[in-house]
Amino acid sequence: MKKRVVMSLFNKKNYPKILLFLFLVFWVFIAISPWYREAWVAENILTVFFVGLLIFTYNKFRFSNLSYTLFFTILFLHTIGSYYTYTEMPLFDLLRDSFGLARNHYDRVVHFLFGILFFIPTYEFISKKFRVKGFWGLFLSFLIIIALKGTYEVFEYLYVILTKSEIIGQHYLGMQDDEWDTQKDIALGMLGSAMAWVGFWIKDLWKK
Repeated sequence: MKKRVVMSLFNKKNYPKILLFLFLVFWVFIAISPWYREAWVAENILTVFFVGLLIFTYNKFRFSNLSYTLFFTILFLHTIGSYYTYTEMPLFDLLRDSFGLARNHYDRVVHFLFGILFFIPTYEFISKKFRVKGFWGLFLSFLIIIALKGTYEVFEYLYVILTKSEIIGQHYLGMQDDEWDTQKDIALGMLGSAMAWVGFWIKDLWKK
């Protein structure tokens, strides 16, 4: 009996709900005492909006379990960044000091992974909802990723201007004295999505 209950909880249908539960537990734990509360609030505005959107639209459009796994992964990485801030993530501080790097590159890595991880759910949504597949579906997914990256960077900059907070400017915007930080972040997202596009292309060739 107990085995059946466990199996029913972990079936494919309940998988997104399990991921949601795990993420909420992790998110609440992280929210208790982040390094910089102001930066944490700024980082989590879109997190709360996005998770709420996924919950609200769950019965109207259900992504594949793979897509929910990718969402969980990027949200997990982003939540870690919101706790330490992207400029002071300890592991990447260690890498910076060990290899003599000019900055903490955690934000660069997450921006790159965003392009990869969000590409698949985006293409899935376009192909299922609007029935646009193949080249045009992939191309449209690529454009949407670029648009999301650009929109986020604008939102980030406007938030810094409106709050006029030194902590927000230093740890949320996180340029780390790089005047081309915004352009590099967008470029890395584009590169990640382009690589995901190539992955789809290779997959289609393999099928043929």
